[in-house]
Amino acid sequence: VTGGDPLAFALAMTGCNKPGFQALASKFDFSRYKSLGDIGGSAGVLCCCVAAAHPHMSCTTHDLPAVHDAAVQYIQQQGLPNQVKVQDIDFFADSPFPSYDVITMGMILHDWGLEKKKLLMQKAYDALPAGGAFIAIEMLIDDQRQQNIWGLTKSLDMLMEFESEGSFDFTFQDFTRWAKEVGFKRTELIYLTGANSAAVAYK
Repeated sequence: VTGGDPLAFALAMTGCNKPGFQALASKFDFSRYKSLGDIGGSAGVLCCCVAAAHPHMSCTTHDLPAVHDAAVQYIQQQGLPNQVKVQDIDFFADSPFPSYDVITMGMILHDWGLEKKKLLMQKAYDALPAGGAFIAIEMLIDDQRQQNIWGLTKSLDMLMEFESEGSFDFTFQDFTRWAKEVGFKRTELIYLTGANSAAVAYK
């Protein structure tokens, strides 16, 4: 991040998704888990939403070093420095993801083409224990590709904006197929808010 306010930039990247993250915290059963790692967490909004709703959860937000200080500042503002930590990561580096009971990615998978989508899901699978959960928060397109107009429009936007990456939005059916390919046992769809849903894969 160069120039401007790093916290404002990081919040702009994830703040609009806060209602969806809060819905995830209330709708997903975190009672049987103790730790969460959010990959590509920017300012740490998702981790803070989960930590505030579930005091037993230890959460870590991971992103590039450019937003590290902004995440620390936001977490302090939320009064959660003992429960939410910040750790730098390049999620396409050769090193594995840190191990957590739950690994989340909020609006991350749609940024990439199929090969990188599957790579991120494989790295999440490898880092989870048996029974662990991988959660992707996305504007999922309905399987019939007829109802979620916002998701379809967003997918076209992604194709035009990130043509070189081959980025695209996807259906829950797509997610389930990829999840099974990398080894997950089962999947679950949780509607959150607006056009946002959580696609969950269990190891």
